[in-house]
Amino acid sequence: MISQAPLIETDHLILRSWRKADLPRWYDVLQQEGVTRFLGGTSGTMEDVWRRIAAGVGSWSLMGFGRWAVTVKESNQLVGDVGLFNSWRALEPKFGEEPEIGWVFSPEVQGRGIASEAALAVLGWAEASLAPTRVWAIVSPENEASLRLASRLGFEPVGETLYHDEPTVVLERPAWA
Repeated sequence: MISQAPLIETDHLILRSWRKADLPRWYDVLQQEGVTRFLGGTSGTMEDVWRRIAAGVGSWSLMGFGRWAVTVKESNQLVGDVGLFNSWRALEPKFGEEPEIGWVFSPEVQGRGIASEAALAVLGWAEASLAPTRVWAIVSPENEASLRLASRLGFEPVGETLYHDEPTVVLERPAWA
C-alpha cells in the first residue's frame, strides 16, 4: 500500500506531500471568502486547518490514497489542495471504500485551469496506481465552476441531497477499465 503522497509534476504544477511548514500559508488561504464560500462559510481555527492537513497525510497509510499540496512551479507558492480521500459521509448513495475527490484553491489562481490540471493529474495517478474504482465528488449546486470542472473530469450527477443542512450535488465518475 502507498503510505505517502508521491510527487507529481505537471506542466505548471508540483503536487507534493503536505509539510508542517505549510500550515500558516494554508490557514491564510482558507480564511479567504472566495475559498470558504463553498466550504460551509468557514475554515475554522488554526487547529481545524492542522487537522485537515493531518487527515490528508494520514489517509495515505490508511487508504493508499490521500491529498496533495499543490504548488505553482514557477513561484513554488502553495496554492491548493487536491486529492482522493474517504470521509465516511452520511450520504446516499454510500461511497463505502471508494474514494471521493476534492479540490480547494486560492482565489489568486481560480479561473486559470490550475484546478483542472491538478485534478487530471490525480485521476491519472489513480488510474495508474489503484484498482479500477468509481470516484465520487460532492459540490454545492451554486459552485458552477466546480460543477463544470467535475463534468470535464467525467463526473455525472447522480442526485441532490442535504449535507450539513446545505444543498449538495452528488457526482460519480465510473471505474476505469
